[in-house]
Amino acid sequence: MPATTKADLIAITERDYAKLRKVIDEIPEAQAMRKRDEETSIKDVIGHRAHWIDLFLGWYADGQAGRDVAFPAPGYKWNQLKAYNADLRARQADLGWDAARVRLADRHAALMAFMKAHDDQALYGGPMKGANNKWTAGRWAEATGPSHYRSAAKWIRACLRADAG
Repeated sequence: MPATTKADLIAITERDYAKLRKVIDEIPEAQAMRKRDEETSIKDVIGHRAHWIDLFLGWYADGQAGRDVAFPAPGYKWNQLKAYNADLRARQADLGWDAARVRLADRHAALMAFMKAHDDQALYGGPMKGANNKWTAGRWAEATGPSHYRSAAKWIRACLRADAG
């Protein structure tokens, strides 16, 4: 069930980030960089999660400034996510494993700063400006933070089990 308060949002974000870090912190570079299904590596998934936090922060800033919000990104529609993610992997091809983990930590810190800087009204008082749907800023933050952390951890744990088996 989605968070409905700032305190709950911060708590689940911290909890799910810690769980993801526990999964990825001991993965060696060779294992993290190996391509798997759909030519995706563990490193790619971590880089993707960091990138989507930036997208959310950009959406929020654009909406607050009254600018058009490009969902999910300029030149892409929601039904083009597979292509967008493939393009993102190509753009992040030179990103190393250590750099991906640092980027995730930095983006997580930026997301936490965003959450701490906004009150319940700003996070949950109504639809996020520019989003053109009913989701609040808090709901969008949860989707790009803890929800993404959980799905990444699940996918990575499956990779690690397959590697061990």
